[in-house]
Amino acid sequence: MDNKKLFLGIEIGATKNQIAIGDEEGNILYSEIEKVIIEDGAKGILNWLQKTIPSVVKKQMEFGGKISAIGVGFGGIIESSTGKILISVQVKGWQDFMLKNWLEENFKLPATIINDTVTGGYAEYVYGSGKGSKQFFYTNIGSGIGGVFILNGEYYDGLGYGAAYLGHTYIPDWTSTIPGTEKKVEDICSGWAIEKRLRSKGYVPDNSYIIKLCNGNLSEISCAMLGNAAKQGDDFALSELERVAKSFATGLVNILTLVSPDCISIGGGVGKMGDILLNPIRKYVDELAFISNKGKYKIVECKFSDASVLVGSVLFASTLIKN
Repeated sequence: MDNKKLFLGIEIGATKNQIAIGDEEGNILYSEIEKVIIEDGAKGILNWLQKTIPSVVKKQMEFGGKISAIGVGFGGIIESSTGKILISVQVKGWQDFMLKNWLEENFKLPATIINDTVTGGYAEYVYGSGKGSKQFFYTNIGSGIGGVFILNGEYYDGLGYGAAYLGHTYIPDWTSTIPGTEKKVEDICSGWAIEKRLRSKGYVPDNSYIIKLCNGNLSEISCAMLGNAAKQGDDFALSELERVAKSFATGLVNILTLVSPDCISIGGGVGKMGDILLNPIRKYVDELAFISNKGKYKIVECKFSDASVLVGSVLFASTLIKN
């Protein structure tokens, strides 16, 4: 075995968990994925990590190096200075859990714990859709919605508990019958929020292509089906995406007005719909953008897709050795 430095990148989310081996340039050499069982909470995820990390580490020999550190992209609120999980909004059992300590004690490797959207955004900034950007904003539309600012090459961490939580900002709520109601962006535009609406009895018209895709089983409706139906020209699906796009664009315009990034990158599972969703988002942002921003930004699809958190986690792990 030579002295090539390798790193473990780990994604801990509400939909999937991933573990990967990567190098200093963020190249993913090997990965394993596991679907999250929400009912099992943090305990189920920790059990999977306990079982899977050793077997992945053994793969290091195949890539001619040695794993030097662990980077984690975690879907929740973290105390940056200690690597303590304060809470996961979607998965129970993580409150006040010292994940950094747990990893270091169990696997005898230095570890760093970063918010998953931050790791994804960092990957996009360094090697992906934000490469060359001076003031960069990344957001993911997945089971939840996050955000990260990378300003003049540094990610902004607020007071040490994260920042740019786009999903937890408020916008007008078109899903309510009460005039003037507001709601969080995440509760309207996230994958879980969209699917909850689509699965509600009577929400999707019987003649929609979505009903054909789910074989009439409303509980099986997914965001992917919504995107596929829209690409087939389904009127309801296109209208729903317009509503989602306008809501999400409202949140983005506030980001744009306050911080003025030159590039906004969108990732996450829902973001994988591509231009069928991104084009209406672009349209509404352009309509609502303040004059100081018009023509000075772009909205792009992320490059690394499902691997963005892993790539970023590997890159953050590599900084433990460089520093």
